[in-house]
Amino acid sequence: MTKLIATRLSETPGLKTRPSPKKPLLKRIAKGGFVAALPFLAPALAAYVVFVIGPMFSAVRVSLYKWSGFTTDKQVFVGFQNYVRLFTKDPVFWTAVQNSVVWVLLSLVIPTTLGLLMALALNRPVFGRNVFRSVFYIPGVLAPIAIANMWRWMYNPNYGVISDISKALHLGDGSGVTFLSDPKVAIYAIFAAFVWQVAGLNMVLFLAGLQSVSKELVESARLDGANAWQVFRNVTLPALRPTVVVVLVLTIVNSIKVFDLVVGMTGGGPAQKSQVLALWSYSQSFLNHDFGLGNATATVLLLITLVLVIPYMIWSTKGNED
Repeated sequence: MTKLIATRLSETPGLKTRPSPKKPLLKRIAKGGFVAALPFLAPALAAYVVFVIGPMFSAVRVSLYKWSGFTTDKQVFVGFQNYVRLFTKDPVFWTAVQNSVVWVLLSLVIPTTLGLLMALALNRPVFGRNVFRSVFYIPGVLAPIAIANMWRWMYNPNYGVISDISKALHLGDGSGVTFLSDPKVAIYAIFAAFVWQVAGLNMVLFLAGLQSVSKELVESARLDGANAWQVFRNVTLPALRPTVVVVLVLTIVNSIKVFDLVVGMTGGGPAQKSQVLALWSYSQSFLNHDFGLGNATATVLLLITLVLVIPYMIWSTKGNED
């Protein structure tokens, strides 16, 4: 009856109907099922607030104080002096920033491309492809500190496998290549272990994305005379766009917060040349007992991460709405 009246009123010339008011926000949330799901979300949400959000705000607060980290010492408010020291009087900080930027840029190219190539190769009916998939994915589930120990042994100039290969190829003076003790090479030697760790995970993500590629479109493109590169560029790659975005964002986040590999392989040396932001924050706080400066470094790392992640969150939200 109400709909009939509204229809008749709208058909009456010269008579305008008032638009129906929007429901309040709380009612829309309740209608969406958020209230019903809240009891189930509450434990995880509480744990997230206590163990993630709380320490995050605590780190930002401590970055404004001068404090050694000992409970017997008083926290002295110094404002933004820690940030001034960080940007003007801390040369290791800029080395860590440079290494972190180089790490992110290399990560966006090497392990991402390698993972895509492995996915394309193992998406075909190749003999033993399930075995190859498992072998390539295993490094992604290993503990990073275990990977660091493995690669440190491999780089050992006396008995490491890489040293044996260098001797067989007559590289250097025959005593083995000291990758981890060379200031110019150390950060790239650690990055090689990172590539070995994450390339398999990228491969699995790309394999999942390849399952959504329409086989009919691929066959149609081939019937029209398209070669393998044209099929990949015009059919496969556009279908992989959401997967590529996910892989790139995960790669950026993992690159920025890299810690275990550097600690286990060089500890930031030699001469702080393989230092990264996450490790330098830890070193300032727990080794130099300057929690203010260490948390200032962590806050800078947090801001960089938010600048890179928030655009992706906005993009994914718009994609879901569309």
